[in-house]
Amino acid sequence: MLTLKGGDMKIKVLGCSGSEMPNLSPPAYLVDGRILLDAGTIASALNENAQAKIAHILITHSHLDHLRGITSLADNMLARNQEHKINIIATKEILNIIKENIFNNSIWPDFTNIPPKNPILRLRTIEIGREYKINSYKVKAENVTHSVSSVGYLIKGLDGKILLYTGDTGQTEDFWKMANIQSRAHAIDGLIIEVTFPNSMKDLAFTTKHLTPAMFFEELKKLKQPPKKIFITHLKSQFSDIITRELHDLKIKQITVLKEGKSYFI
Repeated sequence: MLTLKGGDMKIKVLGCSGSEMPNLSPPAYLVDGRILLDAGTIASALNENAQAKIAHILITHSHLDHLRGITSLADNMLARNQEHKINIIATKEILNIIKENIFNNSIWPDFTNIPPKNPILRLRTIEIGREYKINSYKVKAENVTHSVSSVGYLIKGLDGKILLYTGDTGQTEDFWKMANIQSRAHAIDGLIIEVTFPNSMKDLAFTTKHLTPAMFFEELKKLKQPPKKIFITHLKSQFSDIITRELHDLKIKQITVLKEGKSYFI
C-alpha cells in the first residue's frame, strides 16, 4: 500500500526553494514514495533504494530547476538495474523541449534511447483536461500562466484525497476553473502553490509570472471552496522571512510554508 494513516496522501519535500543556496534545493515533491511532482532535486535527497521506487515524474514546465534531477536519476538507475523504467509525463510541448535540450547526447546522454531496445526513460504525453490513470492515481493537467508553457496538476489519491499542484505560476484562470469543477464533487484536500517574491517586488513577480503573498491571496479568491490545507513553496530564500511574515498577516489558518526534507499529509 502506498498511502498511510487510513488513506492519507504523504508528500515528502525533496526540495522547495525558489533559489538554490546551501541546504536549499529546487522543487520536487514525492507522493507516497512513487510519484514525483517536478524533479529539481532527486539524487541528493534520496538514497538509491528510494530512487529505485520512482516510476512516474510529472513535470510542470521546462525550466531547469524543475527537471534537472532526472539526469542523475537516470544515470543512477542505469547503473543499478537496466530493467528499471521511469515515465516522464508532461505535455508534448514540454517533452519536446526536454528531449531537444537535455537528453540530446550533447548536454546529457539520451536516456530515452539507453539501453536501445528498452530505455530507462520513457516520455509520456499528457493532454490538457484529460484524466489519466497512473498506478492507482488519477491525474489531470491544466494550463497555468508562466514565462514558458506550463501546467499544474490535479492528483486523486487511492482513497479519494485530492491534491492540487500549481508548479510555477502567475495570475491564472484555467487551473482554478478545473479546481472548482472538481470541488463540486469532492473538496480539495491539499494545495501546493508557489509564492516566490515579497509584496514589494510585485512588478518583478508580474513580469516573471510568479506570485507574491498579496497576489496569492487574490488567486485564492478564485476558488469557490478553500482547500483544507495550503502548502506554500518556491520562496526566494533571500526574502523568505519577509514572505513568511506577509503570509502570516493574511490570517489564513490552513497555510503551511513547506520545509525541505519534511513530510506532510493530506
